[in-house]
Amino acid sequence: MSLNLVHDFGFFRYDPNAIQFLDYEEIPLAPEAACVGLEIRVVGNDSGEKVSILAGTIARLDRDAPQYTKDGYNDFNTFYLQAASGTKGGSSGSPVIDWQGRAVALNAGGKTTTASAFFLPLERVVRALKFFQKGGESYTSKWEVVSIPRGTLQTTFLHKGFDEIRRLGLQSETEQMARHASAQGETGMLVVDSVVPGGPTHNHLEPGDVLVRVTREVITQFLRLETLLDDSVEQNIELEIERGGTPLSVQLVVQDLHSITPAHFLEVSGAVIHPLSYQQARNFRFQCGLVYVSEPGYMLSRAAVPRHAIIKKLAGEEISKLEDLISVLSKLSQGSRVPLEYISYTDRHRRKFVLVTVDRHEWYAPPQIYTRDDSSGLWTVKPAFQLEFMLPSGVNVEATPMEHIHAYNHQGLTDGATTMETSSEHASAVLHSQNETVMLEDTIAKENVLLRDGQGAAAVANASIAERVIEPTLVMFEVHVPPSCMLDGVHSQHFSGTGVIIYHSHSMGLVAVDKNTVAVSSSDVMLSFAAYPIEIPGEVVFLHPVHNFALVAYDSSALGPVGVSAVQAAELLPDPALRRGDSVYLVGLNRSLQATSRKSVVTNPCATLNIGSADCPRYRATNMEVVELDTDFGSAFSGVLTDEHGRVRAIWASFSTQLKVGSNTSEDHHFVRGIPVYAISQVLHNIISGGNGPHLLINGVKRPMPLIRILEVELYRTLLSKARSFGLSNDWIQALIKKDPVRRQVLRVKGCLAGSKAENLLEQGDMVLAVNKEPVTCFRDIENVCHALDIGESGGELNMTIFRQGRELDLVVGTDVRDGNGTTRVINWCGCIVQDPHPAVRALGFLPEEGHGVYVARWCRGSPVHRYGLYALQWIVEVNGKPTPDLDAFVNVTKELEHGEFVRVRTIHLNSKPRVLTLKQDLHYWPTWELRFDPETAIWHRQTIKALDCQNL
Repeated sequence: MSLNLVHDFGFFRYDPNAIQFLDYEEIPLAPEAACVGLEIRVVGNDSGEKVSILAGTIARLDRDAPQYTKDGYNDFNTFYLQAASGTKGGSSGSPVIDWQGRAVALNAGGKTTTASAFFLPLERVVRALKFFQKGGESYTSKWEVVSIPRGTLQTTFLHKGFDEIRRLGLQSETEQMARHASAQGETGMLVVDSVVPGGPTHNHLEPGDVLVRVTREVITQFLRLETLLDDSVEQNIELEIERGGTPLSVQLVVQDLHSITPAHFLEVSGAVIHPLSYQQARNFRFQCGLVYVSEPGYMLSRAAVPRHAIIKKLAGEEISKLEDLISVLSKLSQGSRVPLEYISYTDRHRRKFVLVTVDRHEWYAPPQIYTRDDSSGLWTVKPAFQLEFMLPSGVNVEATPMEHIHAYNHQGLTDGATTMETSSEHASAVLHSQNETVMLEDTIAKENVLLRDGQGAAAVANASIAERVIEPTLVMFEVHVPPSCMLDGVHSQHFSGTGVIIYHSHSMGLVAVDKNTVAVSSSDVMLSFAAYPIEIPGEVVFLHPVHNFALVAYDSSALGPVGVSAVQAAELLPDPALRRGDSVYLVGLNRSLQATSRKSVVTNPCATLNIGSADCPRYRATNMEVVELDTDFGSAFSGVLTDEHGRVRAIWASFSTQLKVGSNTSEDHHFVRGIPVYAISQVLHNIISGGNGPHLLINGVKRPMPLIRILEVELYRTLLSKARSFGLSNDWIQALIKKDPVRRQVLRVKGCLAGSKAENLLEQGDMVLAVNKEPVTCFRDIENVCHALDIGESGGELNMTIFRQGRELDLVVGTDVRDGNGTTRVINWCGCIVQDPHPAVRALGFLPEEGHGVYVARWCRGSPVHRYGLYALQWIVEVNGKPTPDLDAFVNVTKELEHGEFVRVRTIHLNSKPRVLTLKQDLHYWPTWELRFDPETAIWHRQTIKALDCQNL
């Protein structure tokens, strides 16, 4: 493929052997045949399937180029043909032919509000084609690079009529000379519209200058101007202009357009960064070659760096070219936070300052450089620098992320930039300097705390006891989910909310927060403490499989001595349960990290949630009773509910659901309710005392994590008055009322999770009357008997009494054991992200019999699966006829596939509809890779399963 760098056309090469069974002919090109009044036909493909032929007559030959969006390519310095042919979208590039079947132009664009269409003349197309034809004569079997000379002045000209040019000050003698020297019917001349800073004409030409001559030749048309420039690359030319009626002459050097066209770009953490191209430099009026953010990706978007930004500084070092940026990145350690300065074309006169966090986990491939290879037509890739440079210098590899950042903060912005020193004097000097820095930071921190206490004395005096007690335990969360691993149906890349510290020691801290803030473990969490002005990272250590809460760990040593003493853990009060009419204090944080509270009254301590499935299955709270209040601070405010002494009775958590808007669309809706802390208290006790599950590295210490035994059945409540109508006996009604005179309800089965031990035993509509001969009336009763199974030796089974269609039945139902890790493995193949089906998918009650271990959670735009239609919300059950029941089998099958091979894929959708499709594997741009969480190191590691070796292209 070869693209013209200014005009709206390009060339694609193909293998003639691939179309040997088709009849085709070359269309003769006749650009000189285009004239006003010529009847033409546009042979297009408007609908994507049918060939359409539209008629028209060329009305104008000197139509200025259509103006496109500033976000991308914009043709200029070109005359277009105009005709009322009514061409539509999809026919761009179609030939415009005359009555002899000769192509006179290419269809380039049109207006949707009228029948006007614009055609690109073929003069420059013919010139480029001749270079290809001449180059093709010099090779036989292998494609070789063909260079097409292109010259530029980095200046945009407009063709304006003589009447307007006179108002610009054009002398009448110059006008007469231009009319006589030009073709008959000439109506105007070329006028400078814009000049790119730093280009050949910068400080020489100005907008409004009228071009008279180039190398003593009168120029009034774009075509002749471009011909002269293309034939004078890297040569001196003389431009004669008139500026306000004053003749001027300037000597310029024609620049090679290829030299300012990016031929390489940097890909880091999903961001695409390259030298600023001529097109965008012209659009934004910046100098060519600046470090330009084409796509911010994850790392930069996390720091709120927008598209089209120009990076000026990173980690305190000036960035003037892409090589400077790569050099600075190679010196940064994983997990470090450094300042970045940038400017934007929308606010070009002010620099913006942000903090960029280098990825600690391997969410993306290491930084890579892509370089255009004109001989193969591909972009070859190579590492931007050696990977070992990404590790912190002088820091143990097994150190925790908090220690990395703590070390980085003490070393300054040059962490990793200096070489290793063996001198003991140097080491002692550095240690002494760091100790002084620590003492200074502690002193400043103490002063800040005292100052804050002094300034907030009046506010504290007015605060309740509950607010004063609970404020040091509150934490503000900022959570970012990388686009490369948006697992389990997570619906956003950014979340925020308030959590509460439930455990705090010198070695570890634990914070409880709702799962609408921390939805998945594959995320980056930043914690800001209300008691101490510091922001440190946290690690997700537990996601409850049923309840809407997660636990996040932090390194207490990162707080420093003052922070460790200022931050406190809340006291949890799980029992007695809240009752209707109880007074509680709702306490949380605003965006300024200031505690906000109000006294409220519990209106319903056991409200049942009924959240339906989202369009894309994701976590939803089920089998939960929540607390409702008479007044709160709105749906965006989260925090805790405490008693008058500041003891936490419930966390005030955010929940997510979808509401239907119209017939085909849905909107995310958030609301807040209280979650009693009894489940949080149980999990905390198991973590501190040592759980019964696998070990997880938390702050350098391996701790056994708890396993949760649950009955994987979705339940809902039915009033006893309704249950009587279904035939439930009076004896059972009285027994349930005696057990719980407040709720007066019975639990019914809404559905079993597919693949659970209860799936083939319980049916929809079953009423759960008793478990182990004890009546049950609420979700907590079920949880308590499941928890008791871990203490006893019953084999994990429940003796359940149910009421089904007028009959009482005794069933032995198995329970399932789940951990709090969430999804810990994901594979990207051909641009689709596959994983094990998460609980929200299994809650729909269906798993394919052919295999259900390869669930497509996401897909990437521009990938092979996007092109061929392998979208999300379906299972891949076969690849080339080979079953793929799980991820291991899927990896084994796809590893055998070669680059460019067409693959037959059999899928089954969530609605159980099977489908077979084919796609072409592209290992060059879309290699197969795996992302897996390692509990031994608490790091997400990325491994390439299969990729194309660029050396063999």
